[in-house]
Amino acid sequence: MSSYSNRIVHLLNASTSPSHIHQIQAQFVVRNLLKNQFIAHHFINSCNSLGLLNEAHSHLILSKTPAHIFIYNSLFRAFSHSKTPNLPFSLYTHMQNALVLPNNYTFPFLLKSLADFHQLQKGQMVQTHVIKLGHSYDIYVQNSLMNLYASSGEMGFCRQVFDEMHNKDVVSWTILITGFRNVRRYNDALIAFEQMQYAGVLPNRVTMVNALGACGSFGAIEMGVCIHDFIRKKGWELDLILGTALIDMYGKCGRIEEGLKVFHSMKEKNNFTWSAVINGLALAKNGGQAFWWFNRMEQEGFKIDDVTLVGVLSACSHWGLIDMGRKIFSFLVEGRYGFLPGVKHYACIIDLLARVGCLDDAFRFIQEMPFEPTSSIWGSLLAGCRTHGNLEMSEIAAKKIVESEPDNSACYVVLSNLYAAMGRWDDAEKVRALMKERGLKKDLGFSSVELEPQEQVYELLADA
Repeated sequence: MSSYSNRIVHLLNASTSPSHIHQIQAQFVVRNLLKNQFIAHHFINSCNSLGLLNEAHSHLILSKTPAHIFIYNSLFRAFSHSKTPNLPFSLYTHMQNALVLPNNYTFPFLLKSLADFHQLQKGQMVQTHVIKLGHSYDIYVQNSLMNLYASSGEMGFCRQVFDEMHNKDVVSWTILITGFRNVRRYNDALIAFEQMQYAGVLPNRVTMVNALGACGSFGAIEMGVCIHDFIRKKGWELDLILGTALIDMYGKCGRIEEGLKVFHSMKEKNNFTWSAVINGLALAKNGGQAFWWFNRMEQEGFKIDDVTLVGVLSACSHWGLIDMGRKIFSFLVEGRYGFLPGVKHYACIIDLLARVGCLDDAFRFIQEMPFEPTSSIWGSLLAGCRTHGNLEMSEIAAKKIVESEPDNSACYVVLSNLYAAMGRWDDAEKVRALMKERGLKKDLGFSSVELEPQEQVYELLADA
C-alpha cells in the first residue's frame, strides 16, 4: 500500500467530526479511491462511528466503478447495527444493477436489517435470491431467514425454514423459542425447548432467558425450577438479564420467596430487577410488601419506570389501598416520575376504584382518560358494578364491551344475563337473538389437568 493510502487510512481512523469525513470524501472522488478495498473499508467504519452511514451509502451509489463485494458487505454489516430502514435494500438493489453477485456473507447482514424493521416482503424477495444462488443450506443464512420470519410474527414460515435445516445450532433453536414466546405461543416455545434437549443442543443464556419468560407466562414452574437448577450446576453468574428473568418467572408462578432469594444473590441490579420483584409481589396480592419494595427502590436511587408503577398500582388494586393508589397516580399525572400515565396505569386506577366501590370516580376516569378505553377497562368497571349492585352502570359497561368485541359470544351472554337480573326479559331475548343473527354460540366450559410431568426432559437438563 502506498504512503498516500497509508495517510488516508490514518486520517480516517483519526477523524472525530463530519467535516473531516467530508474533506477526505473529496479526495475519494478526485483519486477514485473507492477501488481500494482496504481504504473503502476504513471509510465505511469511520462513517459508521460518526453516524454518517448515509454519506458512505451515497458515495458508493454515485460511484461510476462497481465496488467489490467486500465493500458492499462492509456497508451491509454497518447497516445491520444502525437505524436506517430503507438504505440496506436500496444498496442491495444497486448491487444487483451493478451485476455484483452477493455471497453467503451478504445475506445474514441484509436479512438482519430487514428483520429489525419488519420488512417481510423485501425479505421474501431476498429469500428467492438465496435459493437461486445456492445459499439456502448455509446455516448463518438459514438462521437469518428464521429471524426475519420470527421478527414479523410469521412463525409458520419460521418453523418451515427450521424444519428444512439439515443442521441446527443453538442460535436456530433460540430463534424458534423466542419467536413462539413473542407471539404468546408459550406452550409451543416450551415444546421447542424440550425438543432442543432431546436433540443434544446445549442452551445458552439467551435461550434460557426466553425459556424462563415462556415458563412464567405459561405457569410452568417445574420447567422453570429445572432451568434454575441447570444454571446453578453450570455455575453461570446471574447477570442483570438472566437474574431478572428468573425473578420474573418465580413471581408469575407464585413463588415470590424464591424470586427474592435470586434478587439477594445478584451482585448487580437495575430498575427492571426491582420491577420484577414488585410485580411478583403484586401478583401474589401482597400489597404492603410491594409498596415497601417500591419505597426502598426510590430510596436507593433507582429510576421508577412505567412497568414498576403498573405493578405498584396493581398491588394497590388487589389490596384495596385506595389512598395510596390515588396518591401514586396523582404523582404520575404531575410528572414526578418523568412520564405521564399510559393506558395500563389508567386501567389499574380504574380497577382499584371499581373494586372499592368508587364507581362514579372510575367512570369519570374512563371518560376523561386520553386513550380509547379497552374492553378490559370496561370489564373492570362492570365487575365493580356487579359487586356493588349498580345495575344501571353495569349496563353501560356491558354494552361497551359488546361494542369493542362484537365477535366474542361471552360478552353477549354477560349482557343478556344482566338484563335478566334486572327483569328486562325482552332486552335479554333481543341480545340472544342478536347472537344468533351473528352466528355466535355460547362457549362451553372446560377444564384441563396436567396428567404427567415431563420428567425425561428434566433428566436431560440435569445430565447436561
